[in-house]
Amino acid sequence: MTGIESRTVATDRGRVGGVAEGEAIAFRGIPYAASPVGELRFAPPRPHQGWTGVREAAEPGPAVPQGPSRLEQVMGHRTPDWDEDGSLTVNVFAPRRALTDGTPRPVLVWWHGGGFTSGSGGWDWYDGSRLAALGDIVVVTANYRVGPLGYLYLPEIGAANLGPQDQGALLRWVRDNIASFGGDPREVTVGGQSAGAYSTLSLALDPETSGLITRVLLQSGPFGLPPQDPRDAAENAEAYLRLLGIPAGADPGKALRALPAGQLLSTYGQLAGRLARPGNAAPPMYPVLGAPGMPRTWQRALADGALEGKPLLIGTTEDEATAFFTFDPHIQNLTAAGTVGLLKDQAGDRAQELYDTYAARLPQGTPAQIFTAIGTDGLFRDGALRIADHHAAGGNATHVYQFDYRPAEDPHALGATHCGELPFLFNTFDAYPDSPMLGTVGDAQRALGRVFGGAVAEFVRTGSVHDWLPYAPATAARVRHFA
Repeated sequence: MTGIESRTVATDRGRVGGVAEGEAIAFRGIPYAASPVGELRFAPPRPHQGWTGVREAAEPGPAVPQGPSRLEQVMGHRTPDWDEDGSLTVNVFAPRRALTDGTPRPVLVWWHGGGFTSGSGGWDWYDGSRLAALGDIVVVTANYRVGPLGYLYLPEIGAANLGPQDQGALLRWVRDNIASFGGDPREVTVGGQSAGAYSTLSLALDPETSGLITRVLLQSGPFGLPPQDPRDAAENAEAYLRLLGIPAGADPGKALRALPAGQLLSTYGQLAGRLARPGNAAPPMYPVLGAPGMPRTWQRALADGALEGKPLLIGTTEDEATAFFTFDPHIQNLTAAGTVGLLKDQAGDRAQELYDTYAARLPQGTPAQIFTAIGTDGLFRDGALRIADHHAAGGNATHVYQFDYRPAEDPHALGATHCGELPFLFNTFDAYPDSPMLGTVGDAQRALGRVFGGAVAEFVRTGSVHDWLPYAPATAARVRHFA
């Protein structure tokens, strides 16, 4: 194919051949763990057996098994591309010169979001070629198990935070292999967006993986969502087994491993429907406190000093929660009294006071808009600022941003919604042809992408951004706005 050249790199499991695309070399679909099939379904990740010869790495591997994203109306539709076999793969994007000039580049390992239920590091939304070339860094994306296959809590069969265990396995793969791709294993920024940011913070705070991480990038993490209580997770697991028709007393591991993955997903969808509550963004299964990868809450870990010494870049979009509530008729049809009723689940006796405070800030706001603004702060912004305040107060390098870009054509009034910064970070605008969060793309949008992506890349290289004042606790003027 014209303009595409093969490149061959050695990993600890075999040689891989990548392709040159623009100013980067892309290696896609490299197994970092054995396929989670058969006896390895619902088991911690195991090493891949390896291969002989050169494995072509031109195409990404399949996504892990998953249902449709609940944000398709915001981000755009994706055709299902999952396959349990061969799904635990990694993609590496390196500047061309990084493979030849002998100078190791800083590395960004970046985790996709998707509510712990969907997503893939191999999707073109997150193609790292342009960011690698722009920033002269090595970019790594990867898959991890999601939904019931990644977060079912049945410790007796080995199923406990398998998604986070996959992520830990990938970080160890990076430590052992990234030098072959021109990356520096001593300079590894780990980052992610939404569930990927939540995962990133957990990895940075967990003693098992913290030492593999140099810097931390947190984009729109739902830090207002506490980790799942083990008792609640066990109850949801029991309900899931009942819906699957697995009788009490049966060997659940054997039964679960015998069922088609599609049935596991469809039944998970049923469980999600039964547990759904208006305004509650939590999925039925997500990281469980006390299980591998989540030994303590982030609040406790920060207080214990677990993030000390790691430069931090953290931010949110201006209107995060519109992505979750704009298309929800239960929210859009709320009355003031109905909104206060929903808020009692999170604020208790303070629900009316909370509503009144936000209503005063938004004097023309509808009850739905007021509820959405409360959701943006409660689920995303308040936690991000609390983390930033604590980190900066300890004298640690801290940078905070808010992404304010909103499309000129915004018929749904999404504003600067959750996920809105992603095409700008990766310069993958063309991968979002039907995305209402983005709108029409022209020179101004591409220029903003270069500024935002360039700032992130500079942080990956240096732990700072030269024209951006470090954050000081509770100092709104030190928050960098991108619009």
